[in-house]
Amino acid sequence: MLLRQLSGEHVATSSRLSSIEVDYGQSCPSISSSFAPSLTTIRWQGNMAFWLSSLLCALSLVCLVKVCHAYQTFVKLKSIPTVGSSGFLSSWMGAFRFMFHGREIIQEGYNRYRGSTFKVPLIDRWMVVVSGNQKMDDLRKALPDHLSFIDEIDHTLQTFYTLGGNIHHDPYHIEVVRSALTRNISACFPAVRDEIEVSFKDEIPETEDWTKVHVYSSILQIVCRTTNRMFVGLPLCRDPEYRALNIEHTIKVVSSAHAINLFPEFLKPLVANFFTPVSGSMRKAEKQLGPIIRDRLEKENIHGKDWPGKPNDLLSWLIALADEGERRTVRDLTSRVLALNFAAIHTTSMTFTNALYCLAAHPECASPLREELEAVIENDGWTKQAMGKMRKMDSFLKETARIYGVGALGLGRTVLKDFVFSDGTVVPAGAHVSVAAVATHFDVDNYEDPYEFKPWRFYEMREKDGESIHHQMVTPRLNYVLFGIGRTACPGRFFAVNELKTLMSRVLLNYDVQMEKSGQVPPSNWFGSSQLPNMKAEVMFRKRKANKLS
Repeated sequence: MLLRQLSGEHVATSSRLSSIEVDYGQSCPSISSSFAPSLTTIRWQGNMAFWLSSLLCALSLVCLVKVCHAYQTFVKLKSIPTVGSSGFLSSWMGAFRFMFHGREIIQEGYNRYRGSTFKVPLIDRWMVVVSGNQKMDDLRKALPDHLSFIDEIDHTLQTFYTLGGNIHHDPYHIEVVRSALTRNISACFPAVRDEIEVSFKDEIPETEDWTKVHVYSSILQIVCRTTNRMFVGLPLCRDPEYRALNIEHTIKVVSSAHAINLFPEFLKPLVANFFTPVSGSMRKAEKQLGPIIRDRLEKENIHGKDWPGKPNDLLSWLIALADEGERRTVRDLTSRVLALNFAAIHTTSMTFTNALYCLAAHPECASPLREELEAVIENDGWTKQAMGKMRKMDSFLKETARIYGVGALGLGRTVLKDFVFSDGTVVPAGAHVSVAAVATHFDVDNYEDPYEFKPWRFYEMREKDGESIHHQMVTPRLNYVLFGIGRTACPGRFFAVNELKTLMSRVLLNYDVQMEKSGQVPPSNWFGSSQLPNMKAEVMFRKRKANKLS
């Protein structure tokens, strides 16, 4: 009604200004000329007043809807204790504070309500946080129609708008990762290792003198190439434009999702038109992937599914599982390659960057890691099976990720039906639940000296009778939540860990590494609940003089 009234006033004002201009022009042309700029200014001001008023009304409506929804959620969760201010209005200040002190706030809640439940305010929602083995086991056992991991991902990333409707409604690519990709790690290992060799030579040259390298940006390029060697093969995995597209797409998706989540549901489609990266990224990706996809579909139509020279990569596995219809289009297949790059590149890059920081800060670890690596490779060769036998390397990588690899919150779930934990705590439908992830990793009941970096912590655990498989990096456990737990554990973790070990093997055999200040891992960057590696730090590299396997 108010917008309609403003619109009517705007039209009336414009009509009056037009009639004034006509009257002046007819009675006195000279006066009309002299007054024209003033009348134009008045009309412009009238237009501006209308649009500003409309904008203010729209923003007020958005704020009102958000506040009403927030209040309804606040009332439903009133029985769950709050960390920070529990007042409805003051909690908004708490949400702002969480952006810069998220880890400390979650740790405070963990210390006060250990083994129980508490809630914290985020900018776009309340988050119920659970801790302790019993509550986490309840989370693990919960059916997906009660506590949904997929719905939480859809909400957090706004996948319908940022990754595409097909990714949101038909995520069959997850099954491709769980089955075909994992099954083919061994067959694709030589190609992946070859790409690691070539990309390291391009990104981190082997020099006789110590050379500073900006680690994160170099590792990002190496991981992107290596991952896409298994995803789309040569030569596209080495194309600079293709690599840049996939790296930038991830950043766009995350930033767009944050922006969209600030608005109520009814406005998200409109807001997404301004923030979503899907259309731009898809156009660029289709330009590069389109000819490859069309060629493969055509060859399959002519020669059948097992046509001569068929590449053994992710794109082929996606096509194999795609039935007739929408799945077998260039656009659909392209969007799934983009989505899987989004999931794989930055997570692996961040984990390996942290591992390099730890190796450079603790160079004494290099010798035992090399001894194990050389012994295993001499006996088993460069194979996936050999990577699985590197227990010290597995322990080193797992300990790095225990300290630096998780955020303050993890294992997010959306509550679809009222959920009752085993202690009787009720979380209502519509709420969001997470685990205090980093606090779990630093709990003294879970790990001895949890704040100390112990590279062989998990190696020593595996040496005990009956524990050889329980403490592998890929094994989900209630006290180690890097890859999730239960049926929603990361399906790509086997490929990721294999890739991490192969990357680390390349560094150990070909370089000496150190930090300028020994023993100091560059501090992580924290924003909200997210922990990110230091993206500006440099590591010193030098060509290793002795390499038994060269």
